[in-house]
Order: sequence, then structure tokens, then C-alpha cells
Amino acid sequence: MSWLSKSSIGRKVIMSVTGIFMVLFLLFHGTMNLCLVIDDIWGTHAYNWICSMLGANWYALIGTGVLALGFVIHIVCAVILTIENRQARGNDRYAVNERPAGVDWASQNMLALGIIVLGFLCLHLYNFWFKMQFAELTGIQTSMFDPQDGSAVVKALFTDGWCGIIYCILYLVWLCAIWFHLSHGVWSALQTVGWSNQIWLKRIKVIGIIFATLAVGLFAIVILYFLGVNIGMMCAA
Repeated sequence: MSWLSKSSIGRKVIMSVTGIFMVLFLLFHGTMNLCLVIDDIWGTHAYNWICSMLGANWYALIGTGVLALGFVIHIVCAVILTIENRQARGNDRYAVNERPAGVDWASQNMLALGIIVLGFLCLHLYNFWFKMQFAELTGIQTSMFDPQDGSAVVKALFTDGWCGIIYCILYLVWLCAIWFHLSHGVWSALQTVGWSNQIWLKRIKVIGIIFATLAVGLFAIVILYFLGVNIGMMCAA
């Protein structure tokens, strides 16, 4: 099994498996976040109930650890493969060439997109994980809100006047980067694990776009909803 870590093919397989795992997590997380809109419209408490089911429970902590480990492994493999590709191309990488036919923009900028996604992820973890799960675990008050009232934490960030509008725009930019990263990453992962024949190639590209759009769309609905709420509040003030 050493080929998994010592060969470029093995690292691509690891990247594919960890990437698919994270896409599934995004779909779950996005569906969970959609409850924020439902709660705000109908006055329910589904989001906070789900947070209480996760929160500081042992299974949630194990899941968080596994997710973090998978993310780190994904990044490490991406960096190693990028370095190996640059070394293999040598001086050719400095030549100015048009993008090869059939190669999309995202495939040539996966590392840059990944860095953007990672940078915004740090901001996202500070805004929510640090103020919710971390605060609940440590007992340290990291915000003015009850760490178990995640709904209030999210709504406060995105409806805080002009600051909320800026955050909404930043998150939408982040989601665009995630979409480009996922739209190429999903079909590339499926191709790596075996769906690489001519019949399935175009199909898995469509599958990649569908999964990327669904995952990003779930988050975008929440952002756009609270952006509308925020603008409405500002106009009414």
C-alpha cells in the first residue's frame, strides 16, 4: 500500500477520496444551513436543534477531527503534486502558451482556487466554529452570544448593517471559488477512481457541475436571504 503515498497516482487517489468525502460534507452542511432560512421565516428552531445534536458530543468531535485530517491530507497531496508537476515541466512552465483545447480554466488554477478557499475557510472557522463549538468545548465566551444559539451567531454576522453586506459579498466570492474548485475537482476525482472512458467523461463533467452547483447553491441561498433581510432592515431604519 506504500504506492498510495509514494507515487503520484497514489496521491491523486488520496486526493480524490478525501475530496469526495468533503463534497459530501458540504452537501450535509449546506442542507443543515438551509434550516436557518426556514427557522427565520417560520419561527422554528431546527438549526439550533441540529447544532445541539452535534455540538461538543464525542461523535461530533471525532467527525470534526476526521474532517480536519482529511482536509490536511488533501492539501498536502495537492501541494506535492503541484511541485512534482512544476519540476517535470522544467523551463516549459515559463513559456507563454494558449490554454490547450479541452482544458478548462479551473483545471489550470486548482492550486490558486484551493488557496483562496483555504484562506476564507480560516475566516469562516473564526466566525462560526470558534464562536460555537470551540466556545462550548472550552467554556470560554468567544462572542456576545450563547454558543448553543448558532442561529443568532449566523444572523448577527450577515445582518450587521454595512459590515453584514461586506461579509455577504466576501462569502459569495468564496462560494464562487469553491464552485470552480468543485466543478473540476469532482469530475477529476471520479476520473481518477476509474470513470475515465470516453462514454463517461462528459457525463462525469456534468455530474461535477451538478454537485458543485448544489453544494454551493445551498450556502448561497442562506447568504442571499440574510443579505435581503439586512438590506430590508437598513431601508426600514
